[in-house]
Amino acid sequence: MDVRALVGRNFRRLRQKAGLTQEDVQERAGFSQQYVSELENGKCNPELETLFGLAKAVGALAVDLVTMDEIAVRELKSK
Repeated sequence: MDVRALVGRNFRRLRQKAGLTQEDVQERAGFSQQYVSELENGKCNPELETLFGLAKAVGALAVDLVTMDEIAVRELKSK
């Protein structure tokens, strides 16, 4: 399971659920739009403090960013 991809998928889902753009996250949390894009594409490995800031920006908990989604569960079952 690729944890970076998992965090990215979860963050994108939560951001969209909150009705926010990547630019909105930039304004709320101070992360650049480029960073948010890279995060959502599984290219970043955010530190724990960053996870809390990202979660807060979208009105979620940090644990929501690392909770396994259907894709991650399927990956684990296929091994």
